[in-house]
Amino acid sequence: MDRREFGMGLTALAFAGLAGCAYAGRGSRTTDSSLLPDPEGLLDLPPGYAYRVISRAGDRMDDGHVVGDRADGMGCFALGNGRVALVRNHELQVKHHGTGPFGSRAVALAYDRSGDSRALPGGTSTLVYDLRSGRVEAQYQSLAGTIRNCAGGITPWGSWLTCEEDVTRAGNGVARDHGWVFEVPAAHKGLVDPVPLTAMGRFNHEAAAIDPATGIVYLTEDRDDSLFYRFRPAARGQLAAGGRLQALAFVEPGLDDTRNWSGITLARGATRPVRWIDLTGTESPEDDLRLRGHAAGAARFARGEGVHFGNGSIYFCCTSGGAAKLGQVMRYVPSRFEGNADERSSPGMLQNFVESDDPDLFNFGDNLTVAPNGHLVVCEDQYTLIKNNHLRGVTPTGELYTLARCRIQTELAGACFSPDGSTLFVNLYSPAMTLAVTGPWTRG
Repeated sequence: MDRREFGMGLTALAFAGLAGCAYAGRGSRTTDSSLLPDPEGLLDLPPGYAYRVISRAGDRMDDGHVVGDRADGMGCFALGNGRVALVRNHELQVKHHGTGPFGSRAVALAYDRSGDSRALPGGTSTLVYDLRSGRVEAQYQSLAGTIRNCAGGITPWGSWLTCEEDVTRAGNGVARDHGWVFEVPAAHKGLVDPVPLTAMGRFNHEAAAIDPATGIVYLTEDRDDSLFYRFRPAARGQLAAGGRLQALAFVEPGLDDTRNWSGITLARGATRPVRWIDLTGTESPEDDLRLRGHAAGAARFARGEGVHFGNGSIYFCCTSGGAAKLGQVMRYVPSRFEGNADERSSPGMLQNFVESDDPDLFNFGDNLTVAPNGHLVVCEDQYTLIKNNHLRGVTPTGELYTLARCRIQTELAGACFSPDGSTLFVNLYSPAMTLAVTGPWTRG
């Protein structure tokens, strides 16, 4: 049983008795006071904002499959004429055939199959949406046969990097090793050829972000003792051609932990220069890449989650980081010589940008994106018995505010903006729904 199923199971037992007092003492807080109650009971929003549900688990898609459950990370891409493609992860495991997209249907292109020859249910689906009419034009499965596709990231050349948060080895109910990143072109119709980008490492992948100035990919890892990685491709925009995987370390001797769990090692707001350590054995059959990297001096992070490039920086969540273990947002400012030998003379800088000490302001940030106004939008994924997940805003100076509140017992995930900034797309994890949220996103 994974941690989400554990939380759902406890909720089923306890909700009836606790729901009435779950938010006792919090209702008068200013964090939720500006939100209007949603009559549909899904998502409370501020005045001037509205949503529509554009896709649900079980909807029949154009290829005959259905929309899978457990919608997680997502990216949005311009297709022209006011149309966008949403490439959406589904965090489905081997055991989730029943809530996956295929049922008993045959699947020709699948990375891996279970012992009964069925394509593994994890992967991505693509949704084509017209921003002007608010109409879904097409839906289809775009990647099949993977496990627990959690988050990912968009590329400057119009594809989605989808990441497996799973390190199952071949022979454990599957035929192939897992723990890879896959690339899904947003404009491709139908299933893509599932090619694992093995040079980007085998580990418990979470998300990816690319600095368009350099083409370098930054990667997070969802583990309590995770590292923060960068991948320097051998050829810009050709990730399958290989490259060099590195891990972040601090220049300062003895500083190798950002979590602040045993004393404050990286105070809130503190900024430190970094260096990058080359990693070897990156296909890591023993799932020890993070351990070997830390032994070589790489810094530890508390469950790296969503990562996004914006405002000239790489922002990423550390879900359980901080002295209160309520979450951090790290900000990495690349060197002006990023990826070159001269970066030692002017190194990149890492800042503990946000560290929560109040669950009513910020509690277990997960996916995140940068809004048109330069603020961060962070999806919460709480592990509490009764969940009170929000979309949190973060100003460029690190101040927190509330954008939305989820009214059902699930996480918010996959927040991403349309290229014109008019619409925020966000997923409700399970039962899976994709929402289009409109409003004055360019304002503060």
